[in-house]
Amino acid sequence: QVQLVESGGGLVQAGGSLRLSCATSVSINRMGWYRQAPGKQREFVALLTTSGSTMYADPVKGRFTISRDAAKNTVYLQMGSLKPEDTAVYYCNGQLGGTGYWGQGTQVTVSA
Repeated sequence: QVQLVESGGGLVQAGGSLRLSCATSVSINRMGWYRQAPGKQREFVALLTTSGSTMYADPVKGRFTISRDAAKNTVYLQMGSLKPEDTAVYYCNGQLGGTGYWGQGTQVTVSA
């Protein structure tokens, strides 16, 4: 059974940093982070492809970094220069064998 478990969310002041983690029960090469703010649709944040390439949504470029520790089956999202508009539930997503898997989400709240 494929499981994804996020952690690392919390409350932080604007300008601060947080690192989110997503631990997977199996090795998944294509991993991404998404977020959903209250009253809004879930949106793409960052992607780490099978080849190791990265992609970022425009609002987070230069502030967020996605990375992987393959030995730990864990993907990270390092978030810096946080803004109140980054407040959302953050979800990791893994693509394996044509199926997408989601974690339960972790809340990030950025105060002004």
